[in-house]
Amino acid sequence: MKCIARLGQMLALPLLSFASLVSAWQDTDVLIQGFNWESQNYDWYQIVQNNANELQSAQFDMIWLPPPSDSASANGYLPRELYDLDSSYGSQSELISTINALNSRGIEVIADIVINHRVGTTDWADFTNPSWGSWSVASNDEWSGATGSYDTGDGYGAGRDLDHTNGTVQNDLKAWMNWLKNSIGFDGWRYDYVKGYDGYYNLQYNNATSPYFSVGEYWPDITGDYYASYPDTNYHRQILMDWIDATNGTSCVFDFTTKWQLQLALERNELWRMGSVPGAIGWWPARSVTFIDNHDTGSTQAHWPFPSGRVMEGYAYILTHPGIPCVFWDHYFDWGLKNEIKSLVSIRKQYGISSTSTISVQQATADVYAAIIDGHVAVKIGTGSWSPGSGWTLLTSGNNYAVWGQ
Repeated sequence: MKCIARLGQMLALPLLSFASLVSAWQDTDVLIQGFNWESQNYDWYQIVQNNANELQSAQFDMIWLPPPSDSASANGYLPRELYDLDSSYGSQSELISTINALNSRGIEVIADIVINHRVGTTDWADFTNPSWGSWSVASNDEWSGATGSYDTGDGYGAGRDLDHTNGTVQNDLKAWMNWLKNSIGFDGWRYDYVKGYDGYYNLQYNNATSPYFSVGEYWPDITGDYYASYPDTNYHRQILMDWIDATNGTSCVFDFTTKWQLQLALERNELWRMGSVPGAIGWWPARSVTFIDNHDTGSTQAHWPFPSGRVMEGYAYILTHPGIPCVFWDHYFDWGLKNEIKSLVSIRKQYGISSTSTISVQQATADVYAAIIDGHVAVKIGTGSWSPGSGWTLLTSGNNYAVWGQ
């Protein structure tokens, strides 16, 4: 499915409807990333469990927890023994207790699934628990002993690229994921580094495990002019569309295109960029997870951070717009933004804003972006002034943003 660019300042979304793609998650769900890049340095599962009541109060429907397995790196992204869940974040028993506490409050728990690559127990590829041989590693991996088939995606130098075409690898991963779901209590998957293997295999893993929700981390390269805008950014979101298609719509994808254009719009006072709804939400909002920052782009890694003084304007955008919004733990718990974010989530819930809500852009100039969502919620971000007029009630406001309802 090739999405076609939508022109004009007044857009009505959703522009695509896939009734045949039945999902377990609700289209009004809001996700929170439940960790940052330094979380492994703390008794993290206990911290999350201690905040279970707050997460429920804030009306988060899903929480994404860090990679649960034993790993050569404390953050979990170099998985070693998959069935060993005693990690830097806490013990297996603490993890189960935390999941139970969250589930009992109606919060679905999403596991960070790192299956593009793996590291050996003591050497390059002496895989144990489950045990695999050289046949499990893609033949073009850096390890000269690899004997598997050619990699189906981009390489990853820090670990051994797994051969997802191999039936044993597939079956063992499916069994492990079903164990995480049925024995440990996880409800869904956040797939790490999905550009490293063909999205077809995510379709297979979803079909085998029936997750409540799944989302892939596909971070497309920005080629050409970093400061380009619509329509010269369409190639970027087309990559995201193609990956969703490869999963047959069974997975959502993180909307890196919206992040790119939104943070450029705010840091450069170029809010006209948003008038075309340039992100993945402009083409397939029901499968697009919007976000401001995560453990890679923000936190102590800060690979591509959102302009810090304008984070709340970013949240005013993603929490009032279609897509599935993801709030970053740091912003909610550590930046003093809890009440503002909580208010925006509450408005989203009260007015039933969903992943397929409609957008009517009212103004998109250098210093103002304004839109009406579903005909009942109006939002303005930017340093300039704008009002929806009479008949609207101001619901919340902050530095350079405001939201009204009727």
